[in-house]
Amino acid sequence: MPVATPEQYREMLNRAKEKGFAFPAINVSSSQTVHAVLQGLTEAGSDGILQVSHGGSSYFSGHTIDDKPSGAIAFAKFTEEIAKNYPITVALHTDHCPKERLDDWLKPIIERSRERVAEGGRAYFQSHMWDGSAVTLQENLAIAKELLPICKELDVILEVEIGVVGGEEDGVSHEINDQLYTTLEDVVETIEALGLGEQGDYMAALTFGNVHGVYKPGNVKLRPELLKEIQLGIAEKYGTGEKPLDLVFHGGSGSTPEEIAEAVRNGVVKMNIDTDTQYAYTRGAADQIFRNYDGILKIDGEVGNKKAYDPRAWGKAAEASMAKRVVEAAQQLGSAGQSISA
Repeated sequence: MPVATPEQYREMLNRAKEKGFAFPAINVSSSQTVHAVLQGLTEAGSDGILQVSHGGSSYFSGHTIDDKPSGAIAFAKFTEEIAKNYPITVALHTDHCPKERLDDWLKPIIERSRERVAEGGRAYFQSHMWDGSAVTLQENLAIAKELLPICKELDVILEVEIGVVGGEEDGVSHEINDQLYTTLEDVVETIEALGLGEQGDYMAALTFGNVHGVYKPGNVKLRPELLKEIQLGIAEKYGTGEKPLDLVFHGGSGSTPEEIAEAVRNGVVKMNIDTDTQYAYTRGAADQIFRNYDGILKIDGEVGNKKAYDPRAWGKAAEASMAKRVVEAAQQLGSAGQSISA
């Protein structure tokens, strides 16, 4: 099955850590962006992660409907079916669930998965993210501790954010300041609450100057070496291997190739990509539209060109442009040519 089983997802993440690469985790919000990601991963020979935020889930449900759980399940079901046509393996993930979206988005999705598992199926998603960056670390971990055994019961991986990512994404925003760096003490507190896998598997999004949204290299001081310091500190304290944590890189738009490579060397196995692929998709559509302006619009009473304004025409261009950016991400992260389906 192109959508990973729980065992395959763990194999993917373990293989990434052992071989020193990371998976692109691409946010999607429509069937066309799903196809673009699958096309790009296939062209790169890479497995990957497709993820949907609460805003993306709302859009999937119909922008006038705003039924976030329904939209998320629709995404999962669509991707399960259509991914069968692509020769790579992907995992499905819900991204950035803040506290105010737990009850009306994440928990209903989990309940739907529970019903499906009870009927002999698998959970709709292979991992879920709880975003506690807007609350105190103590409350963040208390909620994570509540979610972790629920995810374990469904054979799902939890992702937690320990620290603060600057900028804004889907309504969660933080200032860009010196609070953007997770400390070793923060991570020790996390492990004391969540364990090191015995209570359930989780990934940790530690912050090292990350910022969501658009910025140029140099505007923010990334410190990927901080990840190595934390990994070694945890290894020394708990007697584990040198990279005990599966790490996630958020807010990577504008990062240099060197910064990304260092973060991956230090244990990042998943890198979120949203802003860049959004731009690539829209850039492809805009290029097609501007180049065929007089055919797409019925100018001066003319009839236009149906082949030009057919949504499939500019839609294919948008998908191809986004797919190209996905290929670039897989190559940059080292996952190209590493598919377990090969």
